[in-house]
Amino acid sequence: MSEGTKDEGRTGDGTRAVRAGLPEPVKHEPTLPGPVFAAHFHLPGEVTGPYSYGRDDNPTWTLLERAIGELEAPGQEDVETLVFASGMAAISSVLFSQLRAGDAVVLPSDGYQVLPLVRAQLEAYGIEVRTAPTGGDAQLELLDGARLLWIESPSNPGLDVCDIRRLADAAHARGALVAVDNTLATPLGQRPLELGADFSVASGTKQLTGHGDVLLGYVAGRDAEAMAAVRRWRKIVGAISGPMEAWLAHRSIATLQLRVDRQNATALAVAEALRQRPEVSGLRYPGLSDDPSHPVAARQMRRYGCVVSFTLPTRARAERFLAALRLVEDATSFGGVRSTAERRRRWGGDDVPEGFIRMSVGAEDPEDLVADVLRALDESAE
Repeated sequence: MSEGTKDEGRTGDGTRAVRAGLPEPVKHEPTLPGPVFAAHFHLPGEVTGPYSYGRDDNPTWTLLERAIGELEAPGQEDVETLVFASGMAAISSVLFSQLRAGDAVVLPSDGYQVLPLVRAQLEAYGIEVRTAPTGGDAQLELLDGARLLWIESPSNPGLDVCDIRRLADAAHARGALVAVDNTLATPLGQRPLELGADFSVASGTKQLTGHGDVLLGYVAGRDAEAMAAVRRWRKIVGAISGPMEAWLAHRSIATLQLRVDRQNATALAVAEALRQRPEVSGLRYPGLSDDPSHPVAARQMRRYGCVVSFTLPTRARAERFLAALRLVEDATSFGGVRSTAERRRRWGGDDVPEGFIRMSVGAEDPEDLVADVLRALDESAE
């Protein structure tokens, strides 16, 4: 895994995160201006200028969108970023703005659990949906005649990885657009646009903001026409972020590199500890040298994420394990500074065993967290 790259020889990931999206300094003004709460703006005469109505644009969004764009595609002025009310709003904006009746889309069969609901809606609109697993670049076989390829790498919750550049090149050769769900990796883990994707999409609810107190999504892309369609969809649906949420997200991005590096390192320590336990099966973490996804992940990822997945023998054992944890909350979502874990089968949407655990590693001291996990495994044995 390579170190964080330098932008034009000047800026590393930490510096970029701390300063991303900040306006030019003005004497006596705050470094990061507060949220702008406005449904409308003064607009005499003709409609000109960037801000007219609160569903279309907001100065707080502008700064956040600039910040995310600087992380997703540093130094690339032609990349546009749009923020949304949630990750699903961002996902929906790409799918429903780019696809028409009669089109075909290739989705991962092992992706986020809401994708089956999305599939049903796409099919109701006359769009053909094809699915294949993330691992082994299996989606390659379904690209002929497709309008859009949707990649989720690493996949959630199974943590499989595909070769994004290989898939993007193959899709483009067949005339298809490519979108990558970058939620689990974050822009500090991988940059899909640099790997050939047309869209990088993510839920900012997760590690990007990292405190479990904001719902947010975003789409970043380079093609002006495609992004104009995404922007139009946002306007039509009205799936906009509130200014307070946007401001909290921008504030939180400043600590992204610190959080990501701590959480990723601790996730590896947790995975290595779990590897020694006989009751644990199906352990997955792309940063493990013997993980099936590690060779591909090492080529295209700069950091491997904060999520570890594994399976305990039974549902009852998994539930006892979760109840015994003291430093890990039994909660859904991932990427927060406080560790969480859950038995994913309880939601019913993931094709995983009853004892499958998705654990999101937080910013606790690594030694404390590993000790808590091992103690909970011991206590849950009977």
